[in-house]
Amino acid sequence: MKKPNPHQGSRFADFLHTEGIYEEVEAAALKKVIAMTLSDKMRKRHLSVSKLAKALGTSRAAVNRVLDESNTSITLHTISRMASALGCRIRLEIASLG
Repeated sequence: MKKPNPHQGSRFADFLHTEGIYEEVEAAALKKVIAMTLSDKMRKRHLSVSKLAKALGTSRAAVNRVLDESNTSITLHTISRMASALGCRIRLEIASLG
């Protein structure tokens, strides 16, 4: 029989809630995944920021904001347009905690 781990503590999410930063950290993590995924799609399609901006009818700066992992203030519409230009679609799921 396995011994319980004496060093096991609370969940990391509990710590983040206690610190009052759970939503901020979760948003940053989600944005990082979105930015990395879109960047990967761009690489696979050999699309530069300039080419994608032109296809979207926007500026390189606007595309770079979407690809900026630290910029969490972008709209779902913007993400959806960029995904569509890359031949993808966005799936959003809201799941219960715990």
